[in-house]
Amino acid sequence: MPKMKSVSGAKKRFRKTGSGKFKRFHCGKSHILTKKTTKRKRRLRKMAIADPTNVRQLNRLLPYA
Repeated sequence: MPKMKSVSGAKKRFRKTGSGKFKRFHCGKSHILTKKTTKRKRRLRKMAIADPTNVRQLNRLLPYA
């Protein structure tokens, strides 16, 4: 049986935590930042937990995570 390949786009965007959840970045932090408040930009810096409905799909995209 050959090795399974991880999806490289998912490797760049998601990390697995010790408890098996997936961490992700918030969207909306790359451009058009002048109209966004400082508070909003600060909150977008932090990582978020991926929704439980997407975990099964993420496990397929990242079999060795």
